[in-house]
Amino acid sequence: MTHWIDILDVNDIPRLGARVVRHGSVDIAVFRNAEDEILALEDRCPHKGGPLSQGIVHGRKVTCPLHGWNVALDSGCAVAPDEGCTRVFPVRIESGRVWLDLTAVDRAAA
Repeated sequence: MTHWIDILDVNDIPRLGARVVRHGSVDIAVFRNAEDEILALEDRCPHKGGPLSQGIVHGRKVTCPLHGWNVALDSGCAVAPDEGCTRVFPVRIESGRVWLDLTAVDRAAA
């Protein structure tokens, strides 16, 4: 069973940028790429925990602002030769609003 909540308007996320939402102890970076895809990751680089939301979005990746690691927005995994992953959270768009699956976020916080 999933529990979806409305978190923000798509237009609140700049193209090639991100917004951060917090649920409990989890910071979630919600990204919008050039193709207007909306993807969500834990706002924590798998390398040293840098804020991915402050990175540069290109294609379906974000570059961490601390050490330049590239992380795939769809899988949360670092691009080779780097290794490691951050959590990915399901989102959906309805009538221009971004909805987040809280069930996945709650599992991540546990």
